[in-house]
Amino acid sequence: MQLSEQEIVRREKLNKLVEMGINAFPAEEYTITDSTESIKKNFSESKQVKIAGRLMSRRIQGKASFAELQDSAGKIQVYFNRDEICTGEDKTLYNEVYKHLLDIGDIIGIEGELFTTQVGEMTVLVKNFTLLTKALRPLPQAKTDENGVVHDAFNDPEMRYRQRYVDLTVNPQVKEIFVKRTKLFTAMRNFFNAADYFEVETPILQSIPGGAAARPFITHHNALDIPLYLRIANELYLKRLIVGGFDGVYEFSKNFRNEGMDRTHNPEFTAMEIYVAYKDYNWMMDFTEKLLEHCATQVNGTSESTFGEHTINWKAPYPRVSMTEAILKFTGFDITGKSEQELFDFAKSIGIDVNETMGKGKLIDEIFGEKCEGNFIQPTFITDYPIEMSPLTKKHRSKEGLTERFELMVCGKEIANAYSELNDPIDQRERFEEQLKLAEKGDDEAGQFIDEDFLRALEYGMPPTSGLGIGMDRLIMFLTNNASIQEVLFFPQMRPEKAVPQIELGDDEKLILDILKSGEQMPMLEVKDKTKFSGKKWDKASKTLTKNNLLKAEKIEDIVYFKLA
Repeated sequence: MQLSEQEIVRREKLNKLVEMGINAFPAEEYTITDSTESIKKNFSESKQVKIAGRLMSRRIQGKASFAELQDSAGKIQVYFNRDEICTGEDKTLYNEVYKHLLDIGDIIGIEGELFTTQVGEMTVLVKNFTLLTKALRPLPQAKTDENGVVHDAFNDPEMRYRQRYVDLTVNPQVKEIFVKRTKLFTAMRNFFNAADYFEVETPILQSIPGGAAARPFITHHNALDIPLYLRIANELYLKRLIVGGFDGVYEFSKNFRNEGMDRTHNPEFTAMEIYVAYKDYNWMMDFTEKLLEHCATQVNGTSESTFGEHTINWKAPYPRVSMTEAILKFTGFDITGKSEQELFDFAKSIGIDVNETMGKGKLIDEIFGEKCEGNFIQPTFITDYPIEMSPLTKKHRSKEGLTERFELMVCGKEIANAYSELNDPIDQRERFEEQLKLAEKGDDEAGQFIDEDFLRALEYGMPPTSGLGIGMDRLIMFLTNNASIQEVLFFPQMRPEKAVPQIELGDDEKLILDILKSGEQMPMLEVKDKTKFSGKKWDKASKTLTKNNLLKAEKIEDIVYFKLA
């Protein structure tokens, strides 16, 4: 393993600690009495405390040092004084261990007492400290130059997502996103439990991938010698439980879809689905808007949230617009009664990329997605979808060719989908068979299986039921003002990590990389002008970067351009 200079130094310090008889990774429990948060909330002069956390900064001045300790609740200033820590003749614990063998990033335990500095800052006077974990890699540390420009901040998205553990340590504001994510799940769960609905678990490995139109991941079970699929949805299992006599069931489920990735899609995502017997989609719209108003208030303390340039008002009620009305309003085209060919021709005429594998439902979906969806910023229910788009939905009670379905749109994206559930087993079989025909035609998102066991369950009788699915990742994006789904997932899916050269870069090389951090190519002379380096300094820094494949040079029409490799 190739180590950087700092990593080598830290390992040398580890060896010295071992030689001194200090275990840098002790196993025994370290009992703490306080956190940084509890200290600040209940501060009392001279109070004895015992805390633990990561050493984040320090300013050593001879026999005294101010430092900063960070735990899960925040940061607090700590004061190391040699004679307070080493009351006898032996000053090794301060002079050697603290000053020379500890590093930023090490995890330590501190026993001490509280006091307030002359400038009024709450501080812990260290009486004793214990090394709990030696950090063998240095944390990124941002520096601000004389012009106020921040360098070396840990803000590259790919690095942050790959090394979320570092991101959470050095960018404390990121943690708040995930605190709010947990608050969202808790708020929703409490809302359902208060209505006496029952939380359940259903299979992730399924013999038939059903409940949605999506491409599944496939694996093989050796003992049973059968193919199995990671679930794309849990809908059909939850409906089985309604057949079995539950009046209301819900599940927060991990779903998996073998499809494209972008700022709003991850192949693994979290959905919430709830099914309530003896209800319809009109009741579910009322229920959904009350649910989301409750969740927004619990997460942010208000029924409003900011997303980009928009202020979203989650307070009920929400407008209700039929899909037919929406398409007519934004395209001037009435889809009522139109044939597949007419829909295909219209989509082509307005520049939508469609092909012969698409049936009526897919064509209507493409028209709505391209021309209508982005216009709905405030929470809006889009209702009464064409039957071809909704194979699991009950036919509309009064509108021919439509179904009792709604989707909730926010800032041009769908975050919820709900039906008056189809409980007629004969109608359901016909819908499954129609999906099968679309799959044979080439639609790889159409249902490719008929779930005979689910049909058998319906034949035993499922009461009138309404179901709702909410994309939890998208919802928390809107509640925390994050335009990328990767920001609200602890560990988003990434391409395999490329091996990077382990070299120690100087400030000159780092400045060049910082100038090019946008990823766009830039004329070499422009980069050089921005650095204000002398010719010798520029040559050394740029050659180091190109030699180590961190910088790429390309000549275009006699101009040399630089970009990150």
